[in-house]
Amino acid sequence: MPNSYVRIWIHAGWSTKYRSFFFQHEVESQIHQHMREQFEKMGCPVRVINGMQDHVHALFLLNPNVALATIMQQVKGSTSYFVNKNNLIPEHFKWQDGFWAKALGDEAVPIVHSYIRNQKRRHGSQARYRRK
Repeated sequence: MPNSYVRIWIHAGWSTKYRSFFFQHEVESQIHQHMREQFEKMGCPVRVINGMQDHVHALFLLNPNVALATIMQQVKGSTSYFVNKNNLIPEHFKWQDGFWAKALGDEAVPIVHSYIRNQKRRHGSQARYRRK
């Protein structure tokens, strides 16, 4: 539609298969960077990506021309492939099925951005890097 204006922020989260502690600190930035590239490839500018060893949060602008499920399938599938192809972890990596997401307005973005950036502090004693 000509002259349409859509601005929908999405706070999405998803977990590793069985909530296993897969991501070690050393590879986290590579994985998050790959996710960022995939979101942007789908036309979804990213504000922040962060998480823990067993889950990830992302805050991004939704591309109104692509279904959210399609975006998440691309990001999750591509990231699994990237982790396994590059042997970033010793085991075969998989995400848990599904994801959760919530639409946000501009006024909520600073609060959610802070929440995502501070995941390790927020989780406190869980913020240690260990294997299941």
